[in-house]
Amino acid sequence: MPRNDRARRSTTQLFCASTLYGAATLAAALESGLFGEADRRLLLVCNNATTPEISPALDEMPGFAPLRAHFDGVLSWNEAIRPFHPGAWAPRPDDVPLFERYLRMLWGLGTDRVELVLESLQVAPALSIATLFTDAPIDVYADGLMSYGPTRNKLDPLVGTRVRRLLHLDLVPGLRPLLLTEFGVPAELVPTPAFLKVMGELGAAVPPPELPEGAALLLGQYLSALDILSPEEEENLHLSMARGAVERGHRTLVFKPHPTAPARYSRALEAEAEKLGVELTVLDTPVLAEVLYERVRPALVVGCFSTALFTASGLYDLPVARVGTELLLERLTPYQNSNRVPVVLADALLPDLGEKAGEEPVPADRLNELVTAVGFVMQPQLHRSLRPAATRYLSAHFGPRTRRYFRRKRLTSLGLPGGIPERLAFLPNNSAARRVVRRARAMRKAVRR
Repeated sequence: MPRNDRARRSTTQLFCASTLYGAATLAAALESGLFGEADRRLLLVCNNATTPEISPALDEMPGFAPLRAHFDGVLSWNEAIRPFHPGAWAPRPDDVPLFERYLRMLWGLGTDRVELVLESLQVAPALSIATLFTDAPIDVYADGLMSYGPTRNKLDPLVGTRVRRLLHLDLVPGLRPLLLTEFGVPAELVPTPAFLKVMGELGAAVPPPELPEGAALLLGQYLSALDILSPEEEENLHLSMARGAVERGHRTLVFKPHPTAPARYSRALEAEAEKLGVELTVLDTPVLAEVLYERVRPALVVGCFSTALFTASGLYDLPVARVGTELLLERLTPYQNSNRVPVVLADALLPDLGEKAGEEPVPADRLNELVTAVGFVMQPQLHRSLRPAATRYLSAHFGPRTRRYFRRKRLTSLGLPGGIPERLAFLPNNSAARRVVRRARAMRKAVRR
C-alpha cells in the first residue's frame, strides 16, 4: 500500500443542531452539495430547553425521520455532558485535552479529522464544542434572523479564525449578514428550493394537523423567559394579536404557542376569543410553523419578530403582520442584545397589524445602510470600520420612522448624529468635558454615602 494511503486520516463532519428548523437548514445545505466529501456525517443533537429532562429533543419530535436520513448517525450532547446543562456548561482550559479524548472515545472518532458545523457560535453549547476540538475547521449556519446582526460577544481568535463561512437562508433578500464579519467570514446562501423541498418532506412525515382552512395563525415566542417582557405583558401581546386579526375580519384563529410557554397564555386567549365571538384552535403538539404553511396555508400570519414571519412572507408568499415591535425595541437590554436586529427587521419591513399611519416599510435600498448603522451602534469595538457608514446613514435618515431603532444616550456616547445637539457634538471627544463629568459623578456618589 502506498505510504500516502496509509497516512490518510478519515474525515468526520459533526453537525450540531438544537431545533428542527436548524436541522432542516442543514439537510437543505447537504441536499445542495454545500459540504465537501466526508467518511461520516454525524448529527449532534443539543437539547437546550430549560428542563431538557422533560422536553423532547429534536430527534424525538414529529417529522424528524426524513432529516435523519441525511446523516450516518445521531449523537446526544446532553448525554455526553450529563448531568450538566448544555447552555451552562463549558470546559475549563486545563480540561480541554482530556474532554476531547473522552468525546473521541465516546463517539468512536479515533484519530479522525473532525470538521464542525455549528449554530450560535457565540454561546454554549456551540462555543464549548468548538473549544474542545481545538484544530477543527468550523462552518457556522444561521437558523434565524440573528445572522444579520453583529456577533453578540467578542470571540476568542482561536475560535473565530477557524470559521470558514456562514451559511444562511435568504430570509431578507439583498441583506448582507454582519455575523462574524470581524473575522472576514464570507456568507453563503442555502438555496431556497432545497429548503422548501426538505420542509415538504418533513411536513409529509407529520400527522396532518386538524386545523381550519384559511385561519389567521398567531405565533407565540415566550419572550418573558428571556426577561424581555413580563408574563402579563406577553399575555397582553397575544391578546392584541387576536384583537388585531379580528379587526381585519378574521373569524377563525389558530394559536401556535412556544413549546415551553405556560398554559395560562392559551387559556387567556381562549377567554378573549369567546368574548370576541370567534373560533380559536390552540396547537397542543410541537410542530414547525413552516409545516403549517405547507399543509394549511393560513390567510394571515401574525407575530412579533419571529423568523417564521419572514419564512411565511419570503418563502411561502403568505400575508403577514407584526405587533409589539415598538415595545420590544424599548425593552431590549442591553442595547447589544442580539435580538435587536431581528426586531428592527420586523419593524422596518413587515406591515403593522393595526395598520397605523407612518408605519410604511423602510425602502429596500436603505435596508443594508440601516442594519449597518444599528450593527455599529451595537458593537462599535468589533466594527470600528463601520463608523463612517453609520454616520452617513444617521445624518441623512434619522427621523420619526427610524428614531426608535437607536437610543439617544448611546448615540451621544459614540458621538453620532441623533445624539446631543450638533452645537455640543464636540463634548463626547473632549477630554476636559469627560473629566468634569467624572468629577461630578464622584461627588454625587460621595454625597449619597
